[in-house]
Amino acid sequence: MASGNIVQDSFLQSVLDASSHARQQCLHLVDLAEHSALPASQILPDTTKDQLSHLQRQLNAELGSLRESSREAIFEVRGTKQSTAEARQEIDRLHLQLQNLYYEERHLRGEISACESYDHPYQQLPLIPVEEFVELQPEHTNDDEKELMFARINHELAEREALEQQRQGLLKRKQGLIADNKKRKNDLASLDKDLEAFIDVYLSSPESY
Repeated sequence: MASGNIVQDSFLQSVLDASSHARQQCLHLVDLAEHSALPASQILPDTTKDQLSHLQRQLNAELGSLRESSREAIFEVRGTKQSTAEARQEIDRLHLQLQNLYYEERHLRGEISACESYDHPYQQLPLIPVEEFVELQPEHTNDDEKELMFARINHELAEREALEQQRQGLLKRKQGLIADNKKRKNDLASLDKDLEAFIDVYLSSPESY
C-alpha cells in the first residue's frame, strides 16, 4: 500500500516526499560514483569531481532539511498523541456522564411508574360524580383532570367541615338539653322531698284529725 494512502497529514506527507527525494539523490550519487570509478593509478576528471561534489552538497542539504523536518514531525506526533490522550479522557468522561444520566433516567422512570401505580388514599374518597360537581360549580367546566380533582377534593373538604360544624352545634345543643333535663329532674326530686315532708308534718299534726 502506498504511503500516500495511509498518511493524510500534509506536513508528514512533505517529510515523506523529502525522504524519497533524498533517497533518489543518494542512489544517483552512488550510480555516478560507480560509473566514474577508475583504477587507483588514475585520477578522476575535474568535471566528474565537480559533479560528484555538487551532488554531495545537494544531498547534505537535503539530509539536513530532512533531519529538521523529522524533528518537527516527531514533535508534532507527540503533540498529536497528547491531544489524542486528552480527547480520549474527555470522551471517557462524557461517556461516564452519559451512563450516569442513563441510570438516573431509568431510576426516575421507575419512580414515576411507582407513583402512577400507587393506590393513593384520595382515590378512595367518596367524591361526588364529575357531572354533578360541574353542575354545582360550572366555573370548573374547562378544568383539566388534575385541576378538577383538586377542586372536587376541596369541595368534599368544605362539605365535611360544614357537616362537622353542624355536628358540633348539635352536640352542644344535646349537652345543653341533657343539662337542662338533669336540672329539671333534680328540681322534681327536691319537690318530691318537700312534698313528702309536708305530708309527714300534716299527718303528725293533731289538727289534722
